[in-house]
Amino acid sequence: MAKELSRRLQELQKKVEDRAYQPMEALSLLKETATAKFPETAEAHIRLGIDPKYTDQQLRTTVALPKGTGQTVRVAVIARGEKVTEATNSGADVVGSEELIEEIQKGRMDFDRLIATPDMMTQVAKLGRLLGPRGLMPSPKGGTVTFDLAQAIAEFKAGKLEFRADRTGIVHVMFGKVSFPTEDLLVNLKALQETIDRNRPSGAKGRYWRSIYVSATMGPSIQVDVSALRDLKLTEAA
Repeated sequence: MAKELSRRLQELQKKVEDRAYQPMEALSLLKETATAKFPETAEAHIRLGIDPKYTDQQLRTTVALPKGTGQTVRVAVIARGEKVTEATNSGADVVGSEELIEEIQKGRMDFDRLIATPDMMTQVAKLGRLLGPRGLMPSPKGGTVTFDLAQAIAEFKAGKLEFRADRTGIVHVMFGKVSFPTEDLLVNLKALQETIDRNRPSGAKGRYWRSIYVSATMGPSIQVDVSALRDLKLTEAA
């Protein structure tokens, strides 16, 4: 049975027309419809013309949001030897080796991103069932399996996000806080669009972009004109 919409959301939906909005117009409306009593996140929901059950139609990558995420990101690192010291000196919030793996197995999850050095991955693999469903399992494609810990830690703390298309070919990803200036949200959304285009799976055929909607965490969905977003020059968005 479908859950009945709250009166607040019903009223907000009346402000959204059944059409695709120009990017800046859509983001202005997103801010207008963010009326929850907490700092809401700006979310993008993008349907792509892919079928992720085929390996050559899967999308998993990272995006560096130029204006940041608006969130404090706690980074954990699993490494050994001198790399433990490097991670600590580079600002990692949680650092360890085998003992950290054991703590995670026992339920420790006080971090938002987990980075591991390649030599630790055979042991990290045993955490797959715990970390996978939470989107925390380190992967080379996600930039979270690396020996360059200083750069990886700096990038994720500055606004780098890992995302993937779900089994239905839809990408769900945040691109900032509603409190950001509209121009900053546009810069981040444009960076996300360019990243998705740049990482188009080799097996994707026909129309790649099907639709894109943006919303605040507790707000209504607002359709964005895909062509207008893709045609937008970055200098116009900056």
